[in-house]
Amino acid sequence: MNASICNKVSVGYCINCLSSLQFAPSINLYDFMKTVSISTDSASREWVLIDATGQVLGRLAAQVAARLRGKHKPEYTPHSDCGDYVIIINASKVRVTGNKTTDKKYFSHTGFPGGIKEINFSQMMEKFPQRAIEKAVKGMLPRGPLGREMYRKLKVYGGSEHPHAAQQPSIVSV
Repeated sequence: MNASICNKVSVGYCINCLSSLQFAPSINLYDFMKTVSISTDSASREWVLIDATGQVLGRLAAQVAARLRGKHKPEYTPHSDCGDYVIIINASKVRVTGNKTTDKKYFSHTGFPGGIKEINFSQMMEKFPQRAIEKAVKGMLPRGPLGREMYRKLKVYGGSEHPHAAQQPSIVSV
């Protein structure tokens, strides 16, 4: 059909008429559908600081995993690492709901027969307060080389001090 049916045509096609496919034959429909795919090298990364004081472990981990993957950005690409660096402070003050302080178990194995080790959440928080958040976030990231690369951008500290002041992280509330 002719593009001059609509009176708003100045460039050979009408934006308002695209849904009804009334545009000039010289315009290709695929010119309007461009897919933006960002590479790992061209991704813009920020440093963000998250305070875990009083946060629920699973909800915090889900937000952190999404930020590490870059899902909060409009140029998110699933097959490339376009996420931010995340610093979590006060990991020792994270909380869990229900009876998870005694019921949630973490397992590890020494590699020897009968070498399975078990520790609950409260013991984990006493010995290694940052490891509970690290394990929760790691379980929400993709498996494989891409997930390992994303996991390396996570920095967790039990106290309020961190050595990344030179990166000037922006404070994010979760």
